[in-house]
Amino acid sequence: MVTECDFGTKAVLTAPLSLEGEESNSKYKAPNIIQRILSLLTNVRPGSDLNRLQLPPQFNIPKSQLQCYGESVYSISSNMLSKCAEGETPLNRFVSVVAWSISMVRPLAFGLAPYNPILGESHHVSRGTLNVLLEQVSHHPPVSALHATDEKHHIDLLWCQSPLPKFHATGTHIEVEVHGKRQLKLLNKNETYTMTPPNLVIRFLPVPGVDWLGNATVRCQETGLEAELCYRGNSFLPRPSVHRSIKGKIFLSSMMETVYEINGHWDRTVTVKDVKTGKKTVIYSAKEALTGLKTPIVKDPKAVLSTESAVVWGEVNQAILQKSWDKAREAKTCIEERQRQVAREKTSREDEWSPKHFSVSHSKESGWDCSPTHKLVPPAPIVVND
Repeated sequence: MVTECDFGTKAVLTAPLSLEGEESNSKYKAPNIIQRILSLLTNVRPGSDLNRLQLPPQFNIPKSQLQCYGESVYSISSNMLSKCAEGETPLNRFVSVVAWSISMVRPLAFGLAPYNPILGESHHVSRGTLNVLLEQVSHHPPVSALHATDEKHHIDLLWCQSPLPKFHATGTHIEVEVHGKRQLKLLNKNETYTMTPPNLVIRFLPVPGVDWLGNATVRCQETGLEAELCYRGNSFLPRPSVHRSIKGKIFLSSMMETVYEINGHWDRTVTVKDVKTGKKTVIYSAKEALTGLKTPIVKDPKAVLSTESAVVWGEVNQAILQKSWDKAREAKTCIEERQRQVAREKTSREDEWSPKHFSVSHSKESGWDCSPTHKLVPPAPIVVND
């Protein structure tokens, strides 16, 4: 559903979210950001679904949420994903999967958010032998599908997820729950891992900030190993020991026997402690994983699809980078208005849209489910160089 506004626009790719980028993202902010946010939410009722809230470009980072999802998979300094398949024992591999799941939690700047993807928007990037493809398969509610394959390391990754942001009844914060599934298959080990992420909390009062909070899980049905993680943050008063901390455990579900205790901070280091020996091992270092991240580049311009996220939002991205707010607002409005126009036309024709890269189903019992139309993701025209 690429709009007429976007035809001929070149792909504009921006740096991935990283530890260094946490402060640099603030350069996109407009002045008086807190006052602007509060005025924007004046007419929003507590408990409301905020997916339909249209943000001015002053509140946006120059990229789509679809691209952010993709970055959490392909933008990482150390090759943690392939390490998941290299462990000699099921426990080694499970610990690696837990560490990789933590690496997908990225720092965000207060007062800024990515664009809401439009229907049919895609993002296709390769890094080494890992090929990643995403598509926005529903607009209301927003549902994003991701498929990634790595033939060399026998990895298959499938996501189908829908964020649900709500304005809290107290009026102090917004909480975003991510519904759906995240599934990682290690094909040569016949192991499937399912994961759930923590919630994103955007707090306005008493101290503005953005935190990943709540419970997350990792499970492997074949081995019976499970992990429960609790992401914690500041509530009212800043507490460095609690801010961005993780506590949890890895255990055998059949016996409820704890194997490792998990402790640390997702923006620093995370360790596991063997409950039998007391030995501690660092399984995740944010400095190693999330610093020095490289911006994707276009390797084959002719092969970039018109639905590519960096093309769809290219003009808006460029305007935000240049702080040309009027131009950014005009370009963003054009995309959003065209999206609404196409939706109205489809409704009037009773025309049902189908994704290009995925088949999609939904039920009240299991929610949204996505299946890729092809077994393997092909190499992409956009790449991240190692």
